[in-house]
Amino acid sequence: MGKHVGYNSTNMLSAASGDHWKNLRRIATIEILSSQRHNAFLCIRKDEIRRLMSRLSRGSLHGFAEVEMRSLLTDLVSNNILRMVVGKRYYGDETENNEKATYVKKLVLEVMANAGAGNKADYLTIVRWITNYENQMMDLGKRFDAFLQELVDEKRDEKEEKGQTMIHHLLSLQKPQPSYYTDEIIKGIRLVLIVAGTNTASVTLEWAMSNLLNHPEILNKARIEIDELTGSDGLVDEQDIVNLPYLQNIVSETFRLYPALPLLVARMSSNDCKVTGYDMPPGTMLLTNVWAMHRDPMLWKEPERFKPERFEEQGEDKKLMPFGLGRHACPGAALAQRFVCFALGSMIQCFEWRRVGGKCVDMAEGKGASMPKATPLRAMCKARPIGW
Repeated sequence: MGKHVGYNSTNMLSAASGDHWKNLRRIATIEILSSQRHNAFLCIRKDEIRRLMSRLSRGSLHGFAEVEMRSLLTDLVSNNILRMVVGKRYYGDETENNEKATYVKKLVLEVMANAGAGNKADYLTIVRWITNYENQMMDLGKRFDAFLQELVDEKRDEKEEKGQTMIHHLLSLQKPQPSYYTDEIIKGIRLVLIVAGTNTASVTLEWAMSNLLNHPEILNKARIEIDELTGSDGLVDEQDIVNLPYLQNIVSETFRLYPALPLLVARMSSNDCKVTGYDMPPGTMLLTNVWAMHRDPMLWKEPERFKPERFEEQGEDKKLMPFGLGRHACPGAALAQRFVCFALGSMIQCFEWRRVGGKCVDMAEGKGASMPKATPLRAMCKARPIGW
């Protein structure tokens, strides 16, 4: 994947530690995912969440209506990321090019299905010879590259004063340093943002809603907290999240039980080192099983139980690591937490929710690097009489 889809492992997820990786990290944290950038794109997050509320309300203004949540949440997150990156929406009833939207969604799902460290071809060379896996990855890389190059060329042709997207910003950096900020480097950054930023957030929201439907007392407690803060007419806003600790705890508990990347991103040792007493020679791949860590009974009380209240205890949040730790932690963690809390709080405030047929939601885990639900979430919702 890193070779054929990740531009010969030159993107931030698969690049080796060194000056190039450090510069990619700097670009991500300072140029693309800084607090200033987060605030600049707040209007996009608000608009996409309001559009989701509108789609959910159709047919549910006068009674409960059944909705399929996975596709709605995927569209929400994908539109948010793509508007930040390229400045246009791809999903929803009012979008023009549904064929293109379906194609992009398929590309992202293909990457997530093949990402991670579970492919035998990465360990046994003979598997590459007797299977078609590597050819499939080469084809996937070519298709994704063609899509990304189209986006770069489109934004390069636009007038500079109109450029407010992330691609425009990277193209502005390309002008004084064309030898470093090549199209390939820009496409690699875009690839990581689109793939890592869409599927993970939508999966987290689906797990969160599934748990709330299975625990209506927690859902009701969260709604009361929001109503007391906003009143009967106000809508929850992103700036309100800091004053909604129980909502934040729900998101933290979702990250604990269902980390979007249960094995994080694979790492490789550059020097001799020891990990929990084991010798790691240079070039050893290391996987961090945060799914197991987050369910370790030595670290957590009632580890299998969905219990947001556990984070009311001081220091419990320090044991969470859904985004990794240290220099290699996900630079988009703050943006992801903002967006998930805002979207989840809006759904809790604006609608009443019930399980379909009264049956508990199936919580079986599916396959893939981001650990999606095995069965897409379906729920009953009814619009609440508030001033939105």
